[in-house]
Amino acid sequence: MRRLVLALLVVLAPAPIAGQAPDAPRIVNGTVEVRAGVRDITAAIRSLPAGPADVAWVGWSVPAEGRHERCCWNDGVCCTGCRLERDGTTTVSTAPIQAVGPIPIEPGTDRVIVLARVVGGAVERVRVYASTCTLDAVGRTVAWLPAVTPDASVAWLDGVLASASRRAADDALMALAAHAAPQALDRLIAQARSGGTSHVRGQALFWLSQRAGDRAVGAITEALDRDPDTDVKKRAVFALSQLPKDEGVPRLIDIARAHSNPAVRKQAFFWLGQSKDPRAIAFFADVLKR
Repeated sequence: MRRLVLALLVVLAPAPIAGQAPDAPRIVNGTVEVRAGVRDITAAIRSLPAGPADVAWVGWSVPAEGRHERCCWNDGVCCTGCRLERDGTTTVSTAPIQAVGPIPIEPGTDRVIVLARVVGGAVERVRVYASTCTLDAVGRTVAWLPAVTPDASVAWLDGVLASASRRAADDALMALAAHAAPQALDRLIAQARSGGTSHVRGQALFWLSQRAGDRAVGAITEALDRDPDTDVKKRAVFALSQLPKDEGVPRLIDIARAHSNPAVRKQAFFWLGQSKDPRAIAFFADVLKR
């Protein structure tokens, strides 16, 4: 019975787009317009229909920080792809989507696809997927920009942070964290230090924690010392809890022991408790003795 159900779902899956460009993402059920030679993302967006009901996607790919498996899942059987559209958001597919092109043996990819959802000429969302993920465009047009460089991608995302909605700005920070380009790390650190709102600074700290490394850790520690907002300091503590334990736990212990802000110390105690690390347990035992 299970085999019959899976077979029926595969039959019902959307068919790949005929003649799809080899350097374009794995798109099904939509139109891919390859715009060779276009490097300016903003210009490409301006060239799209800008009526209030016009919706399109603009995409490009960049080298990834680490290997990415950003894709949606169905009922846990296998990675089947993602639908780009349902009530304006990206949702998990309800039926398997047949892969376009060869399926890699190794999971993940060293490149990611960046996709911007454009509504009426304005950027509404930014999404990041593994280049191996099959995407159901649900009838939409995807303008594909194969000539976009990592520098251009980082610069455009930085502009989104300054001019788009809070939701799109959150997306842009996530996309920057997925970029291998050193400039992306520079921008994340800059946003953690001087982002226009405490929310942006806190989000930047979280995504820095996903990068780890000396520069990322330094920016997180700096926020604990210098940011004027207690909520940002608490986000920095959470960011430390996301680091590999040999990096995060000793710093959390130092904060719990000596930070001047009681709310920050309390946050450090909480995340140390969640870590279940032997060093954290020994620290708690020492505090209780005192």
